[in-house]
Amino acid sequence: MAKKPPAREVKDATPDALDPHHRWDRPIQAPGRMQVDFEERVDFRRLHAYRIGRTRQALARSGLGALLVFDQHNIRYISGTVIGEWARDKLIRYCLLTGPGEPWVWDFGSAARHHRLYAPWLLPDHCRAGMVGMRGAVPPTAGLFEQAAREIKELLTREGVADMPVGIDVVEPPFLFALQKEGVVVRDGQQVMLEARVIKSADELTLLNMAAAMGDGVYQDIFEALKPGVRENEIVALANKRLYEMGSDCVEAINAISGERCSPHPHVFSDRILRPGDPAFFDILHSFNGYRTCYYRWRPSGSTSAMVSAWGCTSGPSSRA
Repeated sequence: MAKKPPAREVKDATPDALDPHHRWDRPIQAPGRMQVDFEERVDFRRLHAYRIGRTRQALARSGLGALLVFDQHNIRYISGTVIGEWARDKLIRYCLLTGPGEPWVWDFGSAARHHRLYAPWLLPDHCRAGMVGMRGAVPPTAGLFEQAAREIKELLTREGVADMPVGIDVVEPPFLFALQKEGVVVRDGQQVMLEARVIKSADELTLLNMAAAMGDGVYQDIFEALKPGVRENEIVALANKRLYEMGSDCVEAINAISGERCSPHPHVFSDRILRPGDPAFFDILHSFNGYRTCYYRWRPSGSTSAMVSAWGCTSGPSSRA
């Protein structure tokens, strides 16, 4: 069995990569979405270096040999890759990071090919085609879980961490059982990812601010549309349209609640028609480059006053952590 590698510096976690580049003497930027040559905005390569550096640092402190993540947002944090929102709950994509190694990504074959072409921060041979259970679409008897587990065990052995525990965030039970059958000791990896992601860099804060600015604009549109006769679902449609027009990469939900539906809060919109004097509550949950808002406001229907009680919580990439 492979021996635990000797202690070494955390790969890629250099002081510069781990520097969040905060400038608290200046306001946090909320720039336009385009990149320009006359001012610095979001530096995505610096963002990638910071996130992988934070992950390596948290991994080195954890006592784990590797992280194997299936949560789409953790995959994006480590590897800088993402595909459509439909894949969020399928648990078919996964990413492996060992202490001494580079990120491995398993994705749909065409997506893996795309990563090789357009994600030069990843090693081309580390972008692999993979498909396992798809939350029940493929039964365990097909053998895909066992095949994937053997492949992962081989990589753990190759990179010298096969005798150390592996941290996992979320996983299909058959995949977990297949890894255990290969002798892989599984531990909680979600806490390691939370530790890595808790401190946001200046680039991350800028992306959060840009996402919030989109929410500001949509709330103005809602304010102008909010009048007796409009339905909750029409406000939801308006908000989705405007957010995608402004560059949102995922509108997770728009809560639109009015009248007697406001208490207790049902957390889902309906086709209810707003009436004069109705209270109306809204919550915009969307993502810009993986950084999300949970930004809510309320006002009486038909009122000329501005929307009040604005609160927001934001995080990223794409998981409120």
